[in-house]
This record gives sequence, C-alpha cells and structure tokens, in this order.
Amino acid sequence: MTTSQLRQQMLVVDDHDAVLNGTVTALQQDYPETDIRSARTAQEAAASLAAAQPALLVMDLSIPEQPGTPSQTETGIRLLRSLMQQYPELNIVVQSAHVKALVRLKPAIANHQGGFTIVDKNLPLKEMLIKVDWALQGIIYTPKDMRTELEVKPEWLQVLQLAFQEGLQDKAIAEQMNVSERTVRHYWTKVQDALDVYPDPGKNIRIQTQIRAREEGLID
Repeated sequence: MTTSQLRQQMLVVDDHDAVLNGTVTALQQDYPETDIRSARTAQEAAASLAAAQPALLVMDLSIPEQPGTPSQTETGIRLLRSLMQQYPELNIVVQSAHVKALVRLKPAIANHQGGFTIVDKNLPLKEMLIKVDWALQGIIYTPKDMRTELEVKPEWLQVLQLAFQEGLQDKAIAEQMNVSERTVRHYWTKVQDALDVYPDPGKNIRIQTQIRAREEGLID
C-alpha cells in the first residue's frame, strides 16, 4: 500500500479561505481516504494538534495568533518552533510566501525527526503535493538558497527581534536577556559581520542592519 492510500489525518493551517480550500481540495483528491482538518489561527492549530496528532501538518507562516488579530510571519514561526519541540516526529510542510523567514529555525529543522519540506505558496499546487509526499516519507527539504544562507546564533536573533520588533534600546535588551550591555554590543558586532554590514559614512549602521536582517528573513 502506498503512502497516498494509507488512512490518516492531516491538518491544514491558513487564514486565507481561497488558499485553505484549494489546499484541502487538492489533498482530498490525492488522499481520498484521509481525514483533513483545518485551522485558521495559531491558537486553533495548537488546540487541534493537542486533541489528535495528525500524520501531516501543512501550514502557512503568516497567520493570526487568534481570531481578530493580524496575520504575522513571526506568529507562524513561534507556532512552528513550539510544535517541533512538542511533536518531534510530526511530518510538516510549510507552504508560505515567506519561506525565507525559516532561516530562523534552521537548527530546529536540521534536528527534526519527522519529514519537513518547504514550498513557496506562489508555486502551482502540484509542487505542494510533491512536498507533501516527500514529508510523509520523512524527507527533509529546504530551498537551495536557504541551505547556503548565513548562520546566526539564537542570541543574535533575539537582539534583532528585541531591537526592531519590540523597539528596545541596548540597556533594555540587556535587561531582557539578562546579560551586560557590553555583551549586547558584542552581539551587534557579530550579527553585523554575518550580515556584511559595516560602518559607512553618512549611513546609520543600525538602520542598515535592520534592512539587511529583513532582506535575509531574520525579522519581519
């Protein structure tokens, strides 16, 4: 019996009805014996997984935390990080227009024990179905450009997020991370080197860092 013939459950997470319905319909055609559930928010997805772990999770990254909140890539990243910790063998397909943001989860993806594949939301549905089949086989697939991406340490990423997503200054960042301001400045130096950002007369290095970090998918 092939993978597509096995009786199983799948969960599709997307807050855009057209994409959600299109994905569910395509999966039902290829996996007619499968029970396919759907969720539109991170909260709903987490609850659905807690109730019954499916064979496969297909999710977008830009989703709302709960009904009435805005869709944000960071929400999907947080959910994905949490789910990979809770369900290390869960097969996952990330279908998103913001796949570059997954660079933030490179170590977790590399260590994930289940299948994990990534597909750009702008590609035809047949590409998504290929990645679904791969994930169910336990294959890890990331785009080529992501495999050659820069490496950043978790503490550098936290500095970027606290500075540019929460608007904190170095002193507040140091307090939040429970480190010295000197250590925070060291983190800035390291991440700027990784991003190839150096002092340039007439330009604000923090603004240049923010621009490069966004280009590389490290922040929204």
